[in-house]
Amino acid sequence: MNLKEHLQNIVFKTIGNEAKRMKTSAFVVGGYTRDLILNRSSKDIDFVIVGSGIELAKNAANSLGVKRVNYFKTYGTAQFIYDEIELEFVGARKESYQRDSRNPIVETGTLEDDQNRRDFTINAMAISLSEETFGDVIDRFNGIQDLADKIIRTPLDPNITFSDDPLRMMRAIRFATQLNFVIEDKTLQAIKDNSKRIEIITKERIIVELNKIIESDVPSIGFKLLFDTGLLNYIFPEMVKLHGVEIRNGIGHKDNFYHTLQVLDNIAPNTDNLWLRWAAILHDIAKPPTKRFNKTNGWTFHGHEDLGAKMVARIFNRMKLPLDSKMKYVQKMVLLHLRPIALTKEEVSDSGIRRLLFDAGDDIDDLMTLCRADITSKNDWKVKTFLKNYDKVVIKLKEVEAKDNIRNFQPPITGETIMKTFDMKPCYEIGVIKNSIKDAILDNVIDNDYQQAFEFMLNKGKEIGLIPVK
Repeated sequence: MNLKEHLQNIVFKTIGNEAKRMKTSAFVVGGYTRDLILNRSSKDIDFVIVGSGIELAKNAANSLGVKRVNYFKTYGTAQFIYDEIELEFVGARKESYQRDSRNPIVETGTLEDDQNRRDFTINAMAISLSEETFGDVIDRFNGIQDLADKIIRTPLDPNITFSDDPLRMMRAIRFATQLNFVIEDKTLQAIKDNSKRIEIITKERIIVELNKIIESDVPSIGFKLLFDTGLLNYIFPEMVKLHGVEIRNGIGHKDNFYHTLQVLDNIAPNTDNLWLRWAAILHDIAKPPTKRFNKTNGWTFHGHEDLGAKMVARIFNRMKLPLDSKMKYVQKMVLLHLRPIALTKEEVSDSGIRRLLFDAGDDIDDLMTLCRADITSKNDWKVKTFLKNYDKVVIKLKEVEAKDNIRNFQPPITGETIMKTFDMKPCYEIGVIKNSIKDAILDNVIDNDYQQAFEFMLNKGKEIGLIPVK
């Protein structure tokens, strides 16, 4: 394949010229080459230099007028940004591994050596930037044909490839998910055979790949592969426990693993918010430990939203996900995901709407998006009915919000006011009065008004035996 017309950018010409001046060869490799052939956009370009990648990067940056270059001498790489595109340079190398280490022994090598160490055939192609062969593709492993056939496979023995760097197993699944490709049978079997090796990979590297799967158009493709290959057992055991159906007295429950995947796929077209997608993954995560059966009600999962919100923190901590506002957001979504459903089963009251608005705050729209995605019945009538009921809840939310401005409201009486009024220090009773004022406003017993709230506070204090100071 001749790609000369795609390589007229000054970057490629400059690097080719610098390689010629240094009497060496430079090649475009990896994901950029793959995406160029697939006609996909890419914001980073990798170059392999048969010689010093650092020296060529320095010279190319100087020719392009780039002043800042990042050097990583330990790895023989250099990187800089030009025209908002990240360019990375590395000298051609060959790698060898020891069984108990993820760190390779690196030696200077040829382009062939460098292609041998690549993870997949579709990433092992190189485009020449040399003057005589400019734009020619060096495709030793038939990567172009694999792109056409939509196949993921390794250049060499997949067992060696995955044993050397077990993260490549997740990368195979990530590419299959993003590109909607099929993993070749021998390669897929090698992932199954080597799945336990993923345990030597750091959680930080694993979560990068997992998040890319979650952010793809159809994330369930990746999760089904992670489950079928056994990798999910090692990286996300709580999700594996969702799998399966138990039947008692002829009564079964839905498979919560596949239900979760459907919710994730349902929400994907409606949001690019990674953390809302995580909420979809975790919304039913506590169903296994809360599962109960009785003859009257059949299967129940009472309190799975409360326990699930607590499990979020443990899962985020173990998987090295951020333990900040993003985690709290996911916890909130998991905790509240049943609330709108409950409102659809009864006449929607202003009180219930106020409480939902207060608890969800600015995340109410995201919560409703999650709830709509949670409708996975195969019964079209049920789906349409639930969606219509959600429409009623949304209308009521807008009406109450416009009237009462409840979202993120703060009661007009603070804890300091209560303590000063009754001459008390922080204690349980202060919390009781403060929550009672909040509940009275949400239940429309009083308006969100200072004077009404103050009178309510005095009466509540009297009720529990407190006397205001004069």
